[in-house]
Amino acid sequence: MTCALEFQDVHFAYQDGPESLRGISIAVKKGEKVALVGPNGAGKTTLLLMCNGTLRPTKGRVLLDGEALAYDTRSLREVRRKVGLVFQNSDAQLFAPTVWQDVAFGPVNLGMPVDRVKSVVSRALHDVGLVGFEKRPPHHLSGGEKKRVAIAGVLAMDPEVIVFDEPTSSLDPATAEEVMDLLDEVNHSGRTVILSTHDVELAYRWADTVVLMDQGEVLSTGTAEALFSDVALLHRARLKPPVVMDLFRELAGRGVLSREAPPGNALAFTDLVERQVLGRVSPDGHGRIYIADVGDGAADRVKTLLSSGTVERVGAMGTKAKRFAGDEKIALDFTYGVIDKCLLRAVNGENSLVLTSGGMVEHTVGRIAAYMEESGREIEVHLI
Repeated sequence: MTCALEFQDVHFAYQDGPESLRGISIAVKKGEKVALVGPNGAGKTTLLLMCNGTLRPTKGRVLLDGEALAYDTRSLREVRRKVGLVFQNSDAQLFAPTVWQDVAFGPVNLGMPVDRVKSVVSRALHDVGLVGFEKRPPHHLSGGEKKRVAIAGVLAMDPEVIVFDEPTSSLDPATAEEVMDLLDEVNHSGRTVILSTHDVELAYRWADTVVLMDQGEVLSTGTAEALFSDVALLHRARLKPPVVMDLFRELAGRGVLSREAPPGNALAFTDLVERQVLGRVSPDGHGRIYIADVGDGAADRVKTLLSSGTVERVGAMGTKAKRFAGDEKIALDFTYGVIDKCLLRAVNGENSLVLTSGGMVEHTVGRIAAYMEESGREIEVHLI
């Protein structure tokens, strides 16, 4: 798989200060979800600002699509079209009188024709669930809505890579989950997504690859399961393990569970406990999972299914699906971790409906298929 971004022995020091980055060498594959994880002062934000040329290494190189970044005005203009950056503080990114003008700022500065600007701004606002917010002043919005406007402004540029600095910082738990759903949608639309966080729970369940950082250095790079099961490494990075990993280690240490590969999420943990403690897995194929793409014409099909009494649980993945559920007055049982929760319900004999859209439909089908292969269970899946 080719690299979207690559950092080769990157060093950086702010004026009159010590080095903030010391020999960073990592490669980000196209289409990956990558989390830079570390405590405050680890150098995460500084590294993210290297991605689109906001900061220039004092030593080393940053490569985009295999080509070293150039820092002249013309080259940086193209880099920032390909790599979008969403700041931790949305207020630092929003400045126009209206949401529409804020989202349109980038496309206008790229010299897009007026009709094209209207098209990309409308699509970006639709993608983040802010249709109808066009004339509203950004400073009147909630924290989560401001974050969506900032993301829409980046999406309007149609970048290949989107970089997020602490995307859930200062957000309440429900809004944070909505933002992470949106990041999944962005990724499944074909874009590479990189974020920084000190939240190990978020990184553990979200990232394909974790880059563990401390004091301007990369301590290790790998899967979340591998890195977060290394107690000595986490201690060095001044981080605590995810709850699932902590519980697994305690039970394994007491002999309740065998010391096999640690579970990646609550679903895998439940299966592990059932298999090792009860000595069996529950019978196959109890419940079914229905998947609905909430595009045009979905409302009638979804209402018909729900009115039949076939489905006990309903979950919505992504901004569009949640807005659809709100418009259609559909009560939601699951608003995050939807696929795994529906799989848990299916194993327990309940039928579920997943509302989602676009590339998330294929992702949902693939995740269920992967679970069936891993667990040996057979679960009926129906696209409606």
